[in-house]
Amino acid sequence: MTDTALSQHEREHTPAAIRARLASGPTHSYLRDFVYGAIDGTVTTFAIVAGVEGAALSAKVVCILGLVNLLADGFSMAASNFLATRTEQLQLEKARHTEREHIARFPEGEREEIRQLFAQKGFRGEVLEQIVEVITADEERWVQTMLTEELGLRLVSPSPWRAASMTFLAFVLVGLVPLASYLAASIWPAWQTYAFSTSCLLTAGTFFTVGALKSLFLQEPWYRTGAVTLGVGGIAAVVAYCVGYLLKHILPVT
Repeated sequence: MTDTALSQHEREHTPAAIRARLASGPTHSYLRDFVYGAIDGTVTTFAIVAGVEGAALSAKVVCILGLVNLLADGFSMAASNFLATRTEQLQLEKARHTEREHIARFPEGEREEIRQLFAQKGFRGEVLEQIVEVITADEERWVQTMLTEELGLRLVSPSPWRAASMTFLAFVLVGLVPLASYLAASIWPAWQTYAFSTSCLLTAGTFFTVGALKSLFLQEPWYRTGAVTLGVGGIAAVVAYCVGYLLKHILPVT
């Protein structure tokens, strides 16, 4: 670690810096929503491109089907993410209400749960009893401790609206990449010859780049996550192309 990086870490761990960071509360990154929306948008859109290309249909058909997929499937993904995040919030509220009710009705039993939870962490004797006394002296602190230590819940969850919006935005914007060359071909028909090869190159680069971004919140190197995403997207494209090619001969388009 360089001296500059070390001094930065030292500044972040001064009492004042720690106090300020804890006072600001937890923050949420919506990078995960963006990355997975982008991956799904690129995979599904390029699968449509490959399938229609396999069926030897026109650039306008690719554009119509691709844009319909972007809007409809993007909205579906965003709605699913909204509902999942909202459900997490509702579960937290229900658990909070349940813990308050248990503390009101069975205070000694709930106090014993705190004692055993911290005994499992290695606290014993007078120190353990002091911890129990401090936690149970404040109901809100008591409830929060039960939520995190007993139930393993996060006290603050991401915004459902922000998570859904980020998913939809990524799905549509990044999902447009495989369609870009076909949109050009619908305006300049001469470009149709190069549309698929150009789309393949652009999409491969997008797969790898978006996959590499996953390494920001995974314990894997960027080149591995990029390669895995590129491989998955490539398989989806090959399958779609083969299906389109076979259907072209089974159900010829007139």
